[in-house]
Amino acid sequence: MAFKGEDHLDSLPLPVQRMHLIQVDSVQRWMEDLKLMTDCECMCILQSKPISIEKDEQNELILSSQYSTCDNLQLLLKRAWIISTELTRIAQKLEKNRWQRVHSMTVRVNCHVRSMINEYNTFTRNSSEEMHQFEKLLIDKCSEFITFTERCIQTEDEQILKSMKSCINETLTTIAQYFGQLIELVLTHEAQNLLRQIELSDSVYVTESAISSLFSLTQEGAHLCRIIAKEGGVVALFKICRQDCFRCLYPQTLRTLASICCVEEGMHQLEKVDGILCLADILTDNTHSEATHAEAAAVIAQITSPHLTFTQHLSSFLENMEEIVTALVKLCQEASSGEVFLLASAALANITFFDTMACEILLQLNAMKILLAACSDKHIVDTPYSRDQVVTILANMSVLDQCASEIIQGNGVQLLMEMLFERSSSGNSAEVAACERVQQKSAVTLARLSRDPEVADAAVKLSCIPRLIKLCRSPTERHNSDSVLVACLAALRRLAAMSPDGLEDSDFQQLVKPRLVDSFLLCTNMEESFV
Repeated sequence: MAFKGEDHLDSLPLPVQRMHLIQVDSVQRWMEDLKLMTDCECMCILQSKPISIEKDEQNELILSSQYSTCDNLQLLLKRAWIISTELTRIAQKLEKNRWQRVHSMTVRVNCHVRSMINEYNTFTRNSSEEMHQFEKLLIDKCSEFITFTERCIQTEDEQILKSMKSCINETLTTIAQYFGQLIELVLTHEAQNLLRQIELSDSVYVTESAISSLFSLTQEGAHLCRIIAKEGGVVALFKICRQDCFRCLYPQTLRTLASICCVEEGMHQLEKVDGILCLADILTDNTHSEATHAEAAAVIAQITSPHLTFTQHLSSFLENMEEIVTALVKLCQEASSGEVFLLASAALANITFFDTMACEILLQLNAMKILLAACSDKHIVDTPYSRDQVVTILANMSVLDQCASEIIQGNGVQLLMEMLFERSSSGNSAEVAACERVQQKSAVTLARLSRDPEVADAAVKLSCIPRLIKLCRSPTERHNSDSVLVACLAALRRLAAMSPDGLEDSDFQQLVKPRLVDSFLLCTNMEESFV
């Protein structure tokens, strides 16, 4: 701890004060002084690890040889996460006036801050004066913080503690601000270094290494993606995608671009550098590898995601949509693996939300036939995620009248029936959610297509009505999903209108005749034993 003058003796316990007044040999003096040295990791272990039943293990970071091969930035980010978590917990303990815990955690934060700064300074290059200033401010403030909390644990006077609490709160807020600003500067600096390597290097090896590190940064969250986009990351990566000498790096580069384009800043940069045109050129160039085409499809899937609210400015996409859709359909048809098909079909599914004209283009390209044929190959369409993309496309295309005949010819009604039985094999929450979407969208597609008598007749013959009834009545069959229930009720009512003889009277009275909302409430309140 960086104390000034001799005042720090006043804050120490009385036995320790006396030791400073006794003549001792050099080894003993060193042993005593060692207690106050800022040897971060020793302090973290010896002074900051309380004997407590509270779970502090997750916030302990003990450096050892196992970290020597780890990426330095990953270590920095982990340290930053720990500090951020500790600061939050200090605020919580402070509210409860748990002064001993506040002090021990404050010492630990000080250790982590100093370790983080030391670690970063061992591998960084050309760090700015502004960064050094924030480092000093942060260290000084942490030392001041420890001084405050140390005084608090040495008094029981409620008035003194009350007055100290406001000072500690203010100091904690300042530390959090300095820490946030320092991390922002550090991450910006590292992003700039990586982008400088990408822009200036002619070496494939150096460029590959820089892109790999940049991709790792994008996986740390949207904030880092914004930093990279603001520093020109999208521009630099598309520059790589326009140079033939870096063709072997296209898949990796495109994967990084897809990550950056999850944020609005990345999308704006993509539009400015004619990124859509570049992606269209890559997708339509048959000399590129399947891996390159798949990663280009992943970028398209990202920038057309219906979950994003900032796709309206992609005016150039409409100009290139037909050739992009054509290339994606071809990629679905020729996909050699489930992963490639998933990326291509996800892009197509998103495009059908992005613009209604896409459905007409897909119809002209016989996409329905290609997708239905792919679903019969279990090596290509091998997960609920892939089937989710296919049924999304079918649902959006089903608004077109011409779609019904394509479904009949491709045995699509049978596929939709099978999708109503979609179940998760692993129980994984993401997979279960995908199964829900498959069931919901297959029911929606059936409801839309059943306006055509031929499709409705085929659905009745394939026993779709009994399956829809079971989904309505049995919550576990529909993964306890209300959205699946609503879609199944709608499909059941459409089929019942076309074929009223397919229902028993009780099913008609409860699931078809009442208002949709009444049937919905009835089904959501049903006990499993009712079935």
